[in-house]
Amino acid sequence: MADTAVRTMIRTQGRRAHAAFGSRPSSGTRHPLVATAMVLPLAALLVVVFGGWDAVVTQASSVGVMLGR
Repeated sequence: MADTAVRTMIRTQGRRAHAAFGSRPSSGTRHPLVATAMVLPLAALLVVVFGGWDAVVTQASSVGVMLGR
């Protein structure tokens, strides 16, 4: 039980150190459009590098059929 109190104190001191430098801790949430904008360039690069365009089209087509379109 005593170890838990020590760990909590260390975490609290770390938060104060972050606050002193003006950086805000990340809350873990990001707008879906921002996440998409971050991922799309990498996804496009991987498709070009590995030649996976046919696989992407096949998967999208199968998902479309599964959804009934």
